Amino acid sequence: MNPFASFFLTLALLCSGTSFAQDAPQLDLPRVRLTAGMYLVDAQVAGTPAQRSTGLMFRRQMPHAEGMLFVFEQAGQQCFWMKNTLLPLTAAFVADDGTIVNLADMTPQSSDSHCSAKPVRYVLEMNQGWFAQKGIKAGFKLSGPPFKPIAKNGTSAP
Repeated sequence: MNPFASFFLTLALLCSGTSFAQDAPQLDLPRVRLTAGMYLVDAQVAGTPAQRSTGLMFRRQMPHAEGMLFVFEQAGQQCFWMKNTLLPLTAAFVADDGTIVNLADMTPQSSDSHCSAKPVRYVLEMNQGWFAQKGIKAGFKLSGPPFKPIAKNGTSAP
């Protein structure tokens, strides 16, 4: 293949890959099983800045017991909006020990900001209504591999 044709083929592949990544849902993230009382959640894990910024954008549907767990390097006030997100979602802002700090219902394709009431490292997004249907509110404790129990002295247990 001549160098000119090779250059355009490479450019076309790069452009199509970039376009696909920005305009398509991310469906191949690692997963973790969480429990909310007797309910199981199959959560995709968005652990990198790129994965977190895309989140559930462009998804047209999501199974009832599936969600996305956003994992941040350190606790902070986490704020979410719904740019390019087509599904109505509820965000659960979750402390290190799995306790839900607050919940926020979010409207599709809205730029309204929804923030944690205090610093958190985790945010679990589920289909809107999932938490309410299960009677899950702020103060409820989720369980699973990411969450650390709090020791009696108030620090995270090993």
